[in-house]
Amino acid sequence: MKATPLSNCERRFLLRAIQEKKRLDGRQCYDYRNIRVSFGADRGCCIVELGRTRVLAQVSCELVPPKPNRPTEGVLFFNLELSPMAAPGLEPGRQSELLVSLNRLLERCLRDSKCIDTESLCVVAGEKVWQIRLDMHLLNHDGNITDAASIAGIVALCHFRRPDVSVQGEEVTVYTPEERDPVPLSIHHMPICVSFAFFHQGTYLLVDPTEREERVMDGLLVIAMNKHHEICTIQSSGVVMLLQDQILRCSKITAVKVGEITELIQKALENDQKARKEGGKFGFAESIPNQRITAFKMESAAVDTNDVEEQAGEIIAKADPPSEVFANPVLHTPGTAQIGEGIESSWGDLEESEKEEAAEEEDESEAAAFECEKVETEGTSTLRETKSDEPVVLSDSEEEEVVILEPQELPRKTRTQTSSKQENPSKKAFNKRRRKKRTH
Repeated sequence: MKATPLSNCERRFLLRAIQEKKRLDGRQCYDYRNIRVSFGADRGCCIVELGRTRVLAQVSCELVPPKPNRPTEGVLFFNLELSPMAAPGLEPGRQSELLVSLNRLLERCLRDSKCIDTESLCVVAGEKVWQIRLDMHLLNHDGNITDAASIAGIVALCHFRRPDVSVQGEEVTVYTPEERDPVPLSIHHMPICVSFAFFHQGTYLLVDPTEREERVMDGLLVIAMNKHHEICTIQSSGVVMLLQDQILRCSKITAVKVGEITELIQKALENDQKARKEGGKFGFAESIPNQRITAFKMESAAVDTNDVEEQAGEIIAKADPPSEVFANPVLHTPGTAQIGEGIESSWGDLEESEKEEAAEEEDESEAAAFECEKVETEGTSTLRETKSDEPVVLSDSEEEEVVILEPQELPRKTRTQTSSKQENPSKKAFNKRRRKKRTH
């Protein structure tokens, strides 16, 4: 599934906002989004959130033979996976250009910078060394995957603990965490990537671009640096040519941002270590209740209750005096009662109107009965005038069937006709009552 392209209106709007030094999320040009680090229950597992970009990192280890050309050094393996769960434009199981460039950049940042002491991972020279594997998964893509992945990778490596081992002759013993405390990795420094997006051929510069800003940018510059102001790697991509002054300016901004992020990572690691030592709650399950999906959520505000009595007294003093209170109930009509001021009850009037409607219904029913009796008498008189020997023809048309009835069956037919006539006055009376109720 391809990603939804930006329309020309959105593109022009973003570029115009950047020219006016404004961003969609309200940040300044050199501001980072909020960074949040949460750790799992196991060592070496963490989730880093850079705004709405989320990356999960997991570190694992195993004993493997070393490389022939480096028999005393451990093996480092880094892998970043992009899945459609993060963005619909990402395809599973396919090495896209974006994925290849990100993996190469992370390898240069973490492996080539020598941030991890690989010689400390050697168990038996030329036979067994530790292989450290770092797997990163992009959970949600909202721009600047490089920075989020680099932070997640270095945090997971600092948080990881490998099992302790002992060597006796040719026998290698791996101890469980219950037998011996796991050993942390030997990390010399923490390289962190900082991304810069350029617009209008390098005229405008933004730090930590979002996904929409990445679509309209002309070029991207990534600088990996540690807190000692040492540049670990640098990469430029796009169609923009950068000057020396621009790169130096970006390096100064990177030094400030890396110092802030490193301090944040150290505090997060210290808090997690403290929670594990004290036996408190830790892991992803502890952070889930603080991220409840609620509607109309409001932050809790402190309520000052010191001057409640004084405020209540002022409100009572400013209020209008109460009206006269009726001690005894007022009886307007039988069956009703009222306390306080108000309008008299109209229940009695309603009863009179109901009596009038009942009287009108009785008159209408009597008139209908009288009409029915009149119709019956007329029918019997017509029957007496007919001769007893002559048959009655109801229809003499050529097309319809001629029905001949005996004189004895005629009264039944007339009665059915009179009953249908009797129903018509009752319907009229019902419609009349409905019209009266609507007018009331």
